[in-house]
Amino acid sequence: MSTARIRDTISECSSQAQSGSDEAKERALQMLAAITKVSPLNRSLLAQADGAIPAFLQLTESDSPVVQALSLSILFNLSLNPELKRPLAEMETIRHLNSIVLSPSSPETSRLAASLICSLAMLDKNKAKFGVVGTIQALIKAISGPNSVASHHLLSSLAELVQFHGNCTLAVRSGAVPMLLGLVASTEGEDLAGTSLAILGLLARFDEGLNALIRTDKIVVSMMDVLKGRCMQSKEGAAEILLRLFDESEGCTREALRLPEFSTVMADLSVRGSARAREKAGFLMRKMTEADTYADGNHLLLQW
Repeated sequence: MSTARIRDTISECSSQAQSGSDEAKERALQMLAAITKVSPLNRSLLAQADGAIPAFLQLTESDSPVVQALSLSILFNLSLNPELKRPLAEMETIRHLNSIVLSPSSPETSRLAASLICSLAMLDKNKAKFGVVGTIQALIKAISGPNSVASHHLLSSLAELVQFHGNCTLAVRSGAVPMLLGLVASTEGEDLAGTSLAILGLLARFDEGLNALIRTDKIVVSMMDVLKGRCMQSKEGAAEILLRLFDESEGCTREALRLPEFSTVMADLSVRGSARAREKAGFLMRKMTEADTYADGNHLLLQW
């Protein structure tokens, strides 16, 4: 299809999407979703059409879940073009995405809104905007809700956003640490546990997140449970968190020394784990040996 023909199609479909019947809107939006799914050029052409982006944003407020989902799908397709991420991330757009995340009309709109947030947040200059407008709190509240059907997509968005320090602080203050640890301990699935541990590792890069983990009751035992029974991705995440805990907290190190299984689990991981897990297990075993030697030395000095 020639560029001129594509422009005509975009113009016609955009007009029908805004003024036609529900069936006409759906057909027009399906066409626009299809032509923007695989073509960066088509995305740029649609974004250049007068009033196109505001029109699709307005359609995401439609009473029809199908129209909402198709409009979000088109906006997500547009966000795949790097040069469109910044103009799409207007404050009002972000506020509207927050409202969809908190009160979705369907599972599909929830997933699409979360995916759009994640896509826009991949541009570092957009990350702070989401923090300012309350997206961190909205994601945590939505993930914590009963039977969230889009948890994986919501977690992926949170993982992208907390790479910015300010958003990490907001996440910790909004209760992200206990929420994520709850997902790790649940039986909802390995993907959720692995992503939750990855986010906890991101939070632990900064003092706020690390201190929240250190203050968590039986945090070392929780990570040990992961090392004993979860998938390799989760084990890698748990080992990374333990390394950070041992670096900053003597209490966590002493807690590990009191666990009779710890050395056995570490030895097993150092042999049968992935390359990344084996490396981290080696570091942990050396730290435990140093801590044990230090503790024995202090004990001998006290006896003397």
